[in-house]
Amino acid sequence: MNRLSTEKRAQIIASLVEGNSIRATVRMTGAAKNTVVKLLTDLGAACAAYQDEALRDLPCVNIQCDEIWSFCYSKAKNVPEEHRGTFGYGDVWTWTAICADTKLVPSWLVGERTTDDAWTFMQDLKDRLAHRVQLSTDGHRAYLSAVDFTFGDDVDFAMIHKLYGPEEGTTIQERKYSPNVCTGVDVRIVKGDPDPGEISTSYVERQNLTMRMGMRRFTRLTNGFSKKVENLAHAVSLHYMHYNFARVHQSLTVENDDGTRTKRTPAMAAGVTDHVCTLGEIAALLDSN
Repeated sequence: MNRLSTEKRAQIIASLVEGNSIRATVRMTGAAKNTVVKLLTDLGAACAAYQDEALRDLPCVNIQCDEIWSFCYSKAKNVPEEHRGTFGYGDVWTWTAICADTKLVPSWLVGERTTDDAWTFMQDLKDRLAHRVQLSTDGHRAYLSAVDFTFGDDVDFAMIHKLYGPEEGTTIQERKYSPNVCTGVDVRIVKGDPDPGEISTSYVERQNLTMRMGMRRFTRLTNGFSKKVENLAHAVSLHYMHYNFARVHQSLTVENDDGTRTKRTPAMAAGVTDHVCTLGEIAALLDSN
């Protein structure tokens, strides 16, 4: 690891954050597999530490939350008997929050889809916010107690329960590759006075697609899944370091007084940083950690 130059690290990072697998990264960069894995684990930890410190006192006022499924080691039905019920074997859920205005992802948690993890996730999210927020989630019941426990009455909270079924005019829906269509939306105001026009989970659901495209470990129907849950967590931390600080977002581009346009990342839009972070800067986190 110590023999890699910053430029070589940046080359490996570029491959990983664009959705390539470990072995594909090895073929593309010429680095050894163990070198790539060690870079991922070390840098993932550094990215998590950096963002834990930097993403504080955020000006976000409109937050959307969701959970995305993946698995580690094997699908749940194939987990050996000695590992059944052990976290990191089978189903793993990643909780995510996104600011609808700046597109910043201030908090995430790789864990299980339980009430305890919902509480942990919501507490971390609350600790990063500077103001009262409007919060939108899906209909997962764990959010009810988690939001009440962490935010209390200091939140405008609504849940969206989407109803799915066969397409109109049909009675059978092919489920293996094509999901059912959304046939209706049930909106429930839980706390405070949320703006009905801002109650949505569209941005965070779109963020799920960004995760599946940017991390090979989340791609369905492949053998690129994580074998260790720790490596999944490191990959998520690296992904969001790149997403928040280095990847410009088209909708965040602003026009300056002189007619020029400035492309911005979510972190720039949220006032966390004043420039687009380079892959070299991300790689340099290893030297400062």
